[in-house]
Amino acid sequence: MASRVANISVDAHDPIAQARWWEQVLDDFHVVPEGVWSDDDAELIGPGGRSLEFLRVPEAKTVKNRLHLCLRPVGTTVDGRRRGRADRRAGCQRRGRPTRPGGRRLGGAGDPEGNEFCVLDRSAEDADIEPA
Repeated sequence: MASRVANISVDAHDPIAQARWWEQVLDDFHVVPEGVWSDDDAELIGPGGRSLEFLRVPEAKTVKNRLHLCLRPVGTTVDGRRRGRADRRAGCQRRGRPTRPGGRRLGGAGDPEGNEFCVLDRSAEDADIEPA
């Protein structure tokens, strides 16, 4: 049976704070209509109706993520390098610059609760990723 991703769920200590932070980082995910969030669940809607959902859990993150998002920056070139919104966002925890197989460079980062994500060198525009 073939499937399509409906949503990605992320454990969170504070789902609303996480959703608000990620909304500022992601150019194509936005808050669901008012009144839908609760202290236990906050959601952002993205392209094709897919969502990024933050679910309250009692425990703190303690180990490396087994799944993470890879982001392509959008925006202009600054000093010869692409700068995405994720690179400038307050609370973004830098985690070095690992290299993927094939030599593609990645910028490792983390959100305010320590969930890892990476920012790819090639911009969304250069990769022909259209806005939603």
